[in-house]
Amino acid sequence: MTTDPHSPDSEHKHCCHPDAHGHTGEHNREPRPAPGSPGAIYTCPMHPEIRQVGPGTCAICGMALEPADVQAEADDSEYRDMRRRFAIGAALTLPLVVLAMGDMVLPGTPIRSLLGNASRWLELAFATPVVAWAGWPLLQRGWHSVRRRQLNMFTLIGLGVSVAYGYSVLALVAPGWFPRGFHGPHGVAVYFEAAGVIVTLVLLGQVLELRARSSTGAAIRALLDLSPKMARRIDEDGSEEDVAVSAIRQGDRLRVRPGEAIPTDAVVVEGSSAVDEAMVTGEPVPVAKGAGDHVIGGTVNTTGSLVIAAEKVGKETLLARIVQMVAQAQRSRAPIQRLADRVAGWFVPIVIACAALAFLAWSLWGPEPRLAYALLNGVAVLIIACPCALGLATPMSIMVATGRGAQLGVLFRDAQAIESLQAVDTLVVDKTGTLTLGRPRLTQVLATGSAGDDSLVLRLAASLEQHSEHPLARAILDGAGERNLRLADVDGFAAVTGMGVTGRVDGQDVAFGNLKLMAKAGATVADTDRERAAELQAQGATVMFLAAGGQWCGMLAVQDPIKESTPAAIRALHGAGLRIVMLTGDNRATAEAVGRELGIDEVLAEALPDQKLATIERLQQQGAKVAMAGDGINDSPALAQADVGIAMGTGTDVAMESAAVTLVKGDLGGIVRARELSAATMRNIRQNLLFAFGYNAAGVPLAAGVLFPFTGWLLSPMVAALAMSLSSVSVIGNALRLRSFHPTVRNRVQTTTSPGNIPV
Repeated sequence: MTTDPHSPDSEHKHCCHPDAHGHTGEHNREPRPAPGSPGAIYTCPMHPEIRQVGPGTCAICGMALEPADVQAEADDSEYRDMRRRFAIGAALTLPLVVLAMGDMVLPGTPIRSLLGNASRWLELAFATPVVAWAGWPLLQRGWHSVRRRQLNMFTLIGLGVSVAYGYSVLALVAPGWFPRGFHGPHGVAVYFEAAGVIVTLVLLGQVLELRARSSTGAAIRALLDLSPKMARRIDEDGSEEDVAVSAIRQGDRLRVRPGEAIPTDAVVVEGSSAVDEAMVTGEPVPVAKGAGDHVIGGTVNTTGSLVIAAEKVGKETLLARIVQMVAQAQRSRAPIQRLADRVAGWFVPIVIACAALAFLAWSLWGPEPRLAYALLNGVAVLIIACPCALGLATPMSIMVATGRGAQLGVLFRDAQAIESLQAVDTLVVDKTGTLTLGRPRLTQVLATGSAGDDSLVLRLAASLEQHSEHPLARAILDGAGERNLRLADVDGFAAVTGMGVTGRVDGQDVAFGNLKLMAKAGATVADTDRERAAELQAQGATVMFLAAGGQWCGMLAVQDPIKESTPAAIRALHGAGLRIVMLTGDNRATAEAVGRELGIDEVLAEALPDQKLATIERLQQQGAKVAMAGDGINDSPALAQADVGIAMGTGTDVAMESAAVTLVKGDLGGIVRARELSAATMRNIRQNLLFAFGYNAAGVPLAAGVLFPFTGWLLSPMVAALAMSLSSVSVIGNALRLRSFHPTVRNRVQTTTSPGNIPV
């Protein structure tokens, strides 16, 4: 492929087709097993490195695994199972509590004295199905954690419930086996109600947690729901039929009527309309579309009827890629999670040691019956200190934030990008396609006396540009097309690195590029023409010169308009304290004109890809935390090197794959939204971690009975179980607040024009 290093602007913005990475469309890809089907891959939401075929539990934390592939509907099988176990467990626990604590629950009703020792056997009858059936998943996960030597929350729950229930069974069956320290006024006490209530409350916590976890995926399911299931295809004979979206192939012509969702990424071939792209790009105002415009699958056609030609289908569509990127980011781990992981690694053994110390202290210095008090407080320590809240603190916030980001048109590749973005203090931006639209247009054609007229200069330049892939070439060809110029054949086309292009047109040698190329062609540019070129460059135009037969013929000016959202975004980024550096391959005069217009802090022009990479490295060596925003292939090395690479969704696939953040709409306002969301997410995570650490720091001593010598107050294992469950739900509830995050900067801003009312 020939590249055209036009003028000093050597940036190349190529569009990758669906097969740029070897893909030729959904129908040529090997199908992956659907979630729930044999061979489907499942993973843990807290430990994404755990992957296995089929459902199961995590070998590290014991949580149920979830399908790795994104589903339009949440898999609520575990939720339904836990809800059923909780309902039956609660129904059996209620009479169990009445039997065990009847004198307190129903004053004046001496249940124990009426039933005698039979009440304890009834407690055993009610407690056994609660522990053995309703609590079986909890006990099973606890046993697996011990067998795998991966201690977790279920280790503590299983140990606490097993001790309370097993002790009570022995106390009922063989009370004589227990030493005097276990005997109270009514013999050896039993704690069937404690075991039953603990199981029921932990199940309640699991039900609430599973329901809240399902809410974290609401955003991604909303994205999936955007894609219609059927489309109206126009066959070769002009007839129309409704077909499944999965049956659409590249090139198929489809009709989209008003109010219908666009079935796949496509280009408009007939009709005009306004398309609502809010759910994909975050843009609140419908966008006008006509013949030749691209449309995104899942967006909604609001007014007119459109005929579109499918470009990307299946998993190659933008919506499908967004969904997969969000799902991948939700299962990634932020660096801040390492702290929680290190603590969790030591947490369970330390809690077991604390429970043992509490048992020992109460058995030596507690009131009678000492050993019974020791057992209760040891179990309370085990139950209240479950590390579930600690483990959920970071993953839940990341899941909600990535889903909310997708709704705002901001895609995070992983959790590290969310954490890193809020610490950035320097933003490096490309010009073409980032600050500007990336769609240059011809604004001036100036011919000298020897060239004849403007049309001849434009015809010679456009004839050469037929063989170029540079974006400026497209602007010149479009300009020639608007004037209905007939282009000539070209012989010996060649691209001259850093200068421009040459070839033979109409029997004469033609050179088109910068002043260096003019000197090489032997053409002399008059001083007055140089001054005129400098004036155009000062207004933000890129100027290219033409020579034919060794004679200077004229020059062409091309301008790339600044995006509507750019000025407001620059002001917002400055307001957030960021230093903004423009790093572009365009000529210095043009770059500085745009920089002055926007108030850019520093402008670095005429930079090649390796120089862009070196600039990022230099800024990092100076201690800056650097984010780089770009959209071209030539930006990808710098995007990969930056602390946070930000790709414009309107750019190339290579740039998007090199970046940690992708802005679907491709405007700098997305960086403002992304940075605000990053800061809000990190605040949320710190709140969760503080809550989880603080809860355990306070809960363990209380459960151990440190207040008893001063207040006579003890924490029942049942209260500990309730507190443990509510702590996890509270962490998830705090994370869910991110769903209501709203950025301070909207997308729509006023159009900016340069002096003379010429868009720049």
